[in-house]
Amino acid sequence: MIVGNGLAGLWALGALKVPSLRRRALWWFTAVAELAMFVQVVLGVAVMNIDDIKPPQFHMFYGFVAIIAMAIVYSYRHQMKHRIYELYGFGGLFIMGLGIRAMMKAA
Repeated sequence: MIVGNGLAGLWALGALKVPSLRRRALWWFTAVAELAMFVQVVLGVAVMNIDDIKPPQFHMFYGFVAIIAMAIVYSYRHQMKHRIYELYGFGGLFIMGLGIRAMMKAA
């Protein structure tokens, strides 16, 4: 999830400057990376409830903030169509950062 969203963010920012990177594959890769994050949060909550695990403080917070960030990026895609690569580029890097923080809290 961390690597995928980071790569998707860098690809989108690269596509801002290099038009040949603007391919449909960018959006498929971004969707898969964000879906992986969503699945990871859902599975984490399921495991926590089934095994009665108490997660570290703020670990769940970063996961849910990442889902909210994904929703915000997605909701602004039409209003920021003229800056779509910046939106998804910085959004992907932000989600990556939230994943890193969640991982650091779990360690």
